[in-house]
Amino acid sequence: MLFRYDVLCVGSATVDRFLTVDTPLTKIHPGDKILVNHTEIHSGGGATNAAAALSLLGLHVKMLTKLGTDHDAEFILKEMKQYHVPNLCKTRSHHPTDSSTILSSTTGSDRTIFVHKSASQDLTSHDFAATHPHPRWIYLATLMGKSFHTAKVIASYARSKKINIVFNPSLYLARKGRSYLKSILDVTTLLVLNREEAQVLCKTEQEPIKLLHKLQTFGPETIVITDGAKRCYALHLNKTYSFIPPKVEIVHTAGAGDAFTSGVLAGMIKDWPFADCLRLGQVNASSVIQHIGTKNRLLKEREALSEIKKVKIKISPHS
Repeated sequence: MLFRYDVLCVGSATVDRFLTVDTPLTKIHPGDKILVNHTEIHSGGGATNAAAALSLLGLHVKMLTKLGTDHDAEFILKEMKQYHVPNLCKTRSHHPTDSSTILSSTTGSDRTIFVHKSASQDLTSHDFAATHPHPRWIYLATLMGKSFHTAKVIASYARSKKINIVFNPSLYLARKGRSYLKSILDVTTLLVLNREEAQVLCKTEQEPIKLLHKLQTFGPETIVITDGAKRCYALHLNKTYSFIPPKVEIVHTAGAGDAFTSGVLAGMIKDWPFADCLRLGQVNASSVIQHIGTKNRLLKEREALSEIKKVKIKISPHS
């Protein structure tokens, strides 16, 4: 098969509204009137976050996401033009574009996220088929509602065309269990999730190294498990990898997972040594969490190359 571009990013597109208050979130009660000291609006969602990150890292990227007919949809499309990423979905939902409001406090690291999943749940198999996709990879972010059936159609298509899939499921999907996700996991090349998602999917509280091996039996070739600022673990070609992320000032963690996964994927597409793929993912995520916004300060390849030396990785034989 002749691949026409590097990655098709499939998932949601949202407008994220960030509100920052001085009051600790635990001190806020129903009926309170709270002054907001800072607001920002950015595009978000798995499809747009991954597409922007991959494009900045020098890859040819397109996205497939369902939008509404509202102002939020135009805001997202305008922002994605800055990253040179077109949306291949030509139909619009009669439901509103997805949105979220992220409330955080200057006095603590806690946050509350209000998410409205709407248009993104209307992505159909026809929307996918109409794109005539021929990418080397498909980045499959979380799809919910009717769109999850489309995700399974995409997985089947990827198998038939020998297209690699990177799957980055949310906790919501992990809770659905292995059997629910089987058709996708069976064809997944790269699976990336956090520790809680891995434990929920495996239905065990085992340590990450054991989780890696268990997840490999589900079908994915390469598995990465993140654990916030504590440590990252990976299994690739019969070797395990682990490292402690460099310490940085954390302003907001929204978008960190997409930035990390996109960095790892970009390195794999560029045929970097896998340890450097992990480094690329980490420095990309570390840059994003120092700012508000899921795409704010995503790295370009040249910037990343100067940062990856800071990440020390331990490599061990498969046991």
